[in-house]
Amino acid sequence: MRPLANRPLFAWALCGTLDIVYASVWSVLAGGTVGGMLRGVAKGPFGDGAAGWGLGGALAGLATHYAIMGAMVAFWFAAVRRAPALREPWWLTGTLYGVILYLVMNALVLPLRFGAPFPPADLVKGAIALFPHIFFIGLPLAWLTRKAV
Repeated sequence: MRPLANRPLFAWALCGTLDIVYASVWSVLAGGTVGGMLRGVAKGPFGDGAAGWGLGGALAGLATHYAIMGAMVAFWFAAVRRAPALREPWWLTGTLYGVILYLVMNALVLPLRFGAPFPPADLVKGAIALFPHIFFIGLPLAWLTRKAV
């Protein structure tokens, strides 16, 4: 049996939880609420009306977050199975994957769905958005898969 760390479901749960906890803390520190942040995530696939769905909108946002994370993790596992060289050096490939995820989300997805500017006008907010993609998704995925998957 494979070690727990090499299982995609473990990686999905770990990275998804690290990222959503970070987003929740950041939302509260910025003066918002966790529910409001999650309803904002739900607005992506479900439209602007999701902002008024209360608990249902927050749960839809949480489900959306984990669905997106599932795609991010699945892509990484598929890539390292096809290109084992991505496993080493894990810290470099994980950092690069985090940057790629940041660019996909912030230069493609958010501008297309919400009209968000890229690059962001506020470079501090841009760095704050880059941080979790590297440290809570890219690096943990690369570390978990640094050996055969």
